[in-house]
Amino acid sequence: MHYHRYIDLDVVNGPGTRCTLFVSGCEHKCPGCYNASTWSPTSGHPYTEALTEQIIRDLQDSRIPRRGLSLTGGDPLFHNNCDTVLRIAQQVKKACPSKDIWMWTGYLLENLSEQQRAVLAFVDVLIDGPFVQALADPSLKFRGSSNQRILYREQVGHRVS
Repeated sequence: MHYHRYIDLDVVNGPGTRCTLFVSGCEHKCPGCYNASTWSPTSGHPYTEALTEQIIRDLQDSRIPRRGLSLTGGDPLFHNNCDTVLRIAQQVKKACPSKDIWMWTGYLLENLSEQQRAVLAFVDVLIDGPFVQALADPSLKFRGSSNQRILYREQVGHRVS
């Protein structure tokens, strides 16, 4: 997996102060997407375990408390990303059980593969659906167009132990 950018202090992509990882790779290619530079699965930088360790250190930093991790892109559930994103989410939940994980995907919950659904066991909030330029609304919180849904853990599936 590649990633485009990591932000250790973010107040835009989810509630509170957060860590945000922008992964590379997206097959949706939504017209009007403001992250079009992340579409290529090989854009940005190769992901390393050292970055997972940095994310965990940042989430555990008591000097600047973070509420959680946001996974966006690109698309974290793009088939090339699922295995790595699953490992990231598992490691974050193990090391930082009180932190929440928010994830944005252009896929619809109902159409996710078994591999994609495995990731959801560690996700607290899923924003699903492609960005639709005709439905864009800047007043919406945490989503770009009105067709996108904010789905909480109870709606996306059960957490694995």
